[in-house]
Amino acid sequence: MGDHFQIVVDLDATPQDAPRLARLLTEWLVAEGIVRAERTDCVLGQPLGHPPGPDWHRAVAPADGDDEPYDGLAVHTGRTVFTGGQGDAEWVRCPRCATTVRLHTDEWDRIDAAWAPFGRAIDLWATTGTADVRCPACAAAVPIADWTWGDDYYALGHLGLEFWNWPEFTDDFRARLAERLDGHRTAHIQGKL
Repeated sequence: MGDHFQIVVDLDATPQDAPRLARLLTEWLVAEGIVRAERTDCVLGQPLGHPPGPDWHRAVAPADGDDEPYDGLAVHTGRTVFTGGQGDAEWVRCPRCATTVRLHTDEWDRIDAAWAPFGRAIDLWATTGTADVRCPACAAAVPIADWTWGDDYYALGHLGLEFWNWPEFTDDFRARLAERLDGHRTAHIQGKL
């Protein structure tokens, strides 16, 4: 079975913006009744998080309204490489020319030569906050945080809302959440541990 999570990542928040935006999002989620203001031991890997609120169902499809979430929300600020947990990204796409680079074979063996520049760039970004990968097709040096990952497996950012063991969010809820982020791009990661 395992534990499932959904993470909404602000792809454009700066280290300076992240705490302010995290506070605004948390206040909005509390005002909407989706999470509670108090923090408890309700998230995996973090000491405290916000438990589900009385109107948590406003974030999920009506068909999932009986599947009450049994864990809460962890708010991450700071440079973080967010991942989908089990598995890996099958491909990555250049935002400049839309070329797709396959990272695994059909048998799910990693293509080391394709993965190597991305793996190095992710490690460098995690350490320094900046790293580029040269696209093998258009030769542009593209920031690693701008690449699009298959199945939204990776997202690099300074702000992430990680919900543990909730039903799947609706597109409408994710759009309403994104509206509060100063027009920033977002990624939605779903994963399992």
